[in-house]
Amino acid sequence: MAKAKIGTAAPDLDLFGQPLTPIKDRRGRPSYKKTKENQDFVAVRAAAGWSQKMIAEALGCSEKTMRDNFYRELHGGQLIIEGLCLDVLVRRAREGHAPSIGKLLDRLDRVATPPAASKKGEAKKEDAAPVLGKKQQALAEAADPAKEYGDLYARLGKRMAGGERPQ
Repeated sequence: MAKAKIGTAAPDLDLFGQPLTPIKDRRGRPSYKKTKENQDFVAVRAAAGWSQKMIAEALGCSEKTMRDNFYRELHGGQLIIEGLCLDVLVRRAREGHAPSIGKLLDRLDRVATPPAASKKGEAKKEDAAPVLGKKQQALAEAADPAKEYGDLYARLGKRMAGGERPQ
């Protein structure tokens, strides 16, 4: 047999000559895996008004883990669920389901805002006086001295005409 050189090993063998195998299990606690089902679970309960502690207990994780993984669902749960409901109503309405069409129209009528009348809004803007900024307002006030200062200016004028210096 030929001798192998010292310090060189086959790339698929470890220091003891055993074949290298990949690590099967990761060390430490596995990280929490967020799934679509869990996201919906948290969003529904957040929309229903459950506390974060109650949701975490029902989910089977700590509150911190839940806040880290489900921030969007916790703070926007009601919007997410309401959007899902609207999506379902629209899908069913497109299929021709009459009760869904009625519910969708009722819901849209309830939250719809009337279109803004552009001509009335433009007329109000033209009639309104221009808004002055701080500097422009100060200059306008300085241009018209207060009436109580009129007497003071008159006395100063007499003193100046008499040769007195103002103190």
